Amino acid sequence: MKSSELKSFAAEAGADLVGIASIERFEGRPDNEHPSSIFPECASVIVLGRRILRGALRGVEEGTSFGSTYGAFGHRYLEDNFISKSTYDITCWLEERNAEAVPLFGYSSDVDMAYGLPVAPDKPAPNVVVDIEFAAQQAGLGNMGKGGFFLTPKFGPRQRFAMILTDVELAQDDILNLDFCADCEDCLTGCPLNAFTDGERDKTICSKCANGAVDTFGRGGMKDRLAAACARACVVSLEKRNKLDNKFNKPFRKRKPWGLDAYNRPIA
Repeated sequence: MKSSELKSFAAEAGADLVGIASIERFEGRPDNEHPSSIFPECASVIVLGRRILRGALRGVEEGTSFGSTYGAFGHRYLEDNFISKSTYDITCWLEERNAEAVPLFGYSSDVDMAYGLPVAPDKPAPNVVVDIEFAAQQAGLGNMGKGGFFLTPKFGPRQRFAMILTDVELAQDDILNLDFCADCEDCLTGCPLNAFTDGERDKTICSKCANGAVDTFGRGGMKDRLAAACARACVVSLEKRNKLDNKFNKPFRKRKPWGLDAYNRPIA
C-alpha cells in the first residue's frame, strides 16, 4: 500500500490535512500516551485534519452568535460528525485492503481521561490518550505556537484532528520546522484576561474565559480555546503576515474586537 493512495482516498473522504508518522517517532513517550499501548502491532500513525471554517468564527468575532456558528460547525459537529465520518471511512478503506486499523478521537494529553485501573501488571491504566498535537507534529502537519495552539501552514489554528493507528508500514512525512510566531505575540496580548505571563498561560484564568472559549463536556474537561480572543488574534496575525495557504478576499477582522473581563463586564 502506498501513502499516496491512502492520502488520495483521505481527500475524497473529506480530510483537509493528512500526515503519517512511523511508530519509531513515538519512542520515549510514556506508556499512557504511546500508540503501541493501544495497538501493539502499530507500524504507522495516520493523522487527519479537517478545517474549522473561517466563517464558523464570524459569530464569535462579532460577539453575537456562539452556539450555532462555532459551537456547531467549528466544534461539536466537526468533531462528532464530520471528522469522525472521514476517520470511519478511511478506516473502512484500510480494512477492505486487509489492514488492521484503529480509529482514535483527537485528545490532547492535557485532558483527564482516566476511567479505570490497569487490567494487568504490565499494562497502563485506561484510558491511554495519544497526544494528538504531538502526533500531528510527528506526522509533519505543523508546529505548536506561542499561545498553545497547533498551527499548520494551511489553516493556522483552524483545524481539528483525529488519528488512525495501522499495522501497515507507510512512508512517513518529513517533520516541519516552521516558525509561525517569529516577532509576534498577538495571541498573548490579545487575551482580555491577561492569562499569559512571560509566555506562560494561567489555565485557571483561562477556565473563566467568556471571550469565545467554550466548555468541553465529555472531552476531558479542557476549555476549548480555538474561537477565543487569543486564537482569533492568531488568525488575524497569520493572515496579515501572509503566513497561510488558505487565503480570502477580505481580512477576517473588520471591527475592533470586543472583550469581557473576569466578571463578564465589557472592556471599553
